[in-house]
Amino acid sequence: MMQLKALKIYFKNGLKGYYPNEEIESFFLIASEFYLGYKRIDISLKADEVVNPKNYNHFQELIERLKNYEPIQYILGETEFFGLPFKVNESVLIPRPETEELVDWIINSVIPHSVEKQINILDIGTGSGCIAISLAKNIPNAKVYALDVSKDALSVAQQNAQQNNVDITFVNANVLELNSELNDLQFDVIVSNPPYVRELEKELMHDNVLKHEPHLALFVEDDNALVFYRVIAELSQKLLKENGLLFFEINEYLGVQMKQLLSENKFQDIELRQDINQKDRMTKAVKL
Repeated sequence: MMQLKALKIYFKNGLKGYYPNEEIESFFLIASEFYLGYKRIDISLKADEVVNPKNYNHFQELIERLKNYEPIQYILGETEFFGLPFKVNESVLIPRPETEELVDWIINSVIPHSVEKQINILDIGTGSGCIAISLAKNIPNAKVYALDVSKDALSVAQQNAQQNNVDITFVNANVLELNSELNDLQFDVIVSNPPYVRELEKELMHDNVLKHEPHLALFVEDDNALVFYRVIAELSQKLLKENGLLFFEINEYLGVQMKQLLSENKFQDIELRQDINQKDRMTKAVKL
């Protein structure tokens, strides 16, 4: 039998050298809440409590999987995004904090108009559904459509929509080869966080991303890095209403090129915004 304070030391020693100390601490807090139901304060208040063997085994298994750089969100099968619970597995990207900033920007841009009328929103490349579901949950009168090429990803997104009690219309299609899937629809907002990591940037990425997260949702060819943005911008000229808004999450190194692409596609009032880490991360543009 092992006390909680001893388990914490055991956990930290097991992952020493694999991750920074701050990240190990974060892993222990997440695991303690998931397996034990303990908040941060409980770990101090209940340090002398004995952890039952079943939960001890969970922490042992977690250590071994984390040593293989498997993301803790995939191991536990869940994460949080914009204050909402989301199921995740290796069919979908793990939602990032910078994407929460994009969602917040969209909500603040749309809320003043959403009380008076229905707001039609299209999320292209929805993955786990984190953007679409967060918008549906926080924008009154939002009618949200979510598109993805992966049936496995859409299965996860559908579970997340049900879990968060929102009604989303899901579309299984490849945005690069759209035919009639969105015919006769007009949107107030189109948003996309498409694949944007160039092959040349792989060496900058950690093993937990490279070995486990879906490459289909991450990478583009070096010589055609804006392929999805170009297609979506062209498509948005057809699908957006007058004064409709187009939002993108972008590659931090391609902000200038993104503004140029949007300008070439006749969008106006183009804004490039940095994330909390001062990296060019998102754009907003208006169809006039």
